[in-house]
Amino acid sequence: MYPLFTNRKQAGERLAEALLRYKSEDPVVLAIPRGGVPVGLEVSRALDAPLDIVLVRKIGAPFQPELAIAAVVDGDRPETVHNPEAADFPGITDAYIKEETARQLAEIERRRGLYLGSRARPQIEGHTAILVDDGIATGATVRAALIGVRRSKPKRLVLATPVAPPETIEALRTEADDVVCLATPEPFFAIGQFYETFDQLTDAEVIELLESRSRTDH
Repeated sequence: MYPLFTNRKQAGERLAEALLRYKSEDPVVLAIPRGGVPVGLEVSRALDAPLDIVLVRKIGAPFQPELAIAAVVDGDRPETVHNPEAADFPGITDAYIKEETARQLAEIERRRGLYLGSRARPQIEGHTAILVDDGIATGATVRAALIGVRRSKPKRLVLATPVAPPETIEALRTEADDVVCLATPEPFFAIGQFYETFDQLTDAEVIELLESRSRTDH
């Protein structure tokens, strides 16, 4: 399967074109760190919308951390969202989920202080919230993020991503008011296969991207 996107910036530019109909709705763009931030940055620029993040962490399977068996999203009431397709994976116990949830919540707290500091966060309630990631595989992380954003009472909740498996997109349609996905290729093995450049972002790069958008808002 050949790459569909040059990098996350180019994917974000293309995704933004598909979301221009929401520009008049005073939207808020919410990116999932780390990979969703450069994509969300381009969307927020095109829609002239504030950029914020949703802190959510995947819980990987024992001995196979890339396989998402659940995800935890932060908020007033942290919530763990399970991937039903991974329920029978070996080694998954209540104790394992509890331990990993605590570990991922600690990482969420670390990232909150690092990425956001004392920066004022845009209001979601009453606005169109557009949740952005650089791609979706199982959907467990995104599902948790959607649940978390929905608690903030947006007027409309939109899920936007460059690429995802068709069955994952269909399963997520019940969690959002609209779903915008540029490509649903099969077979789908990993998000990175559809990008020419898919480097892991550092915390410093995420902070710089968020700050660059914050500077242009003022």
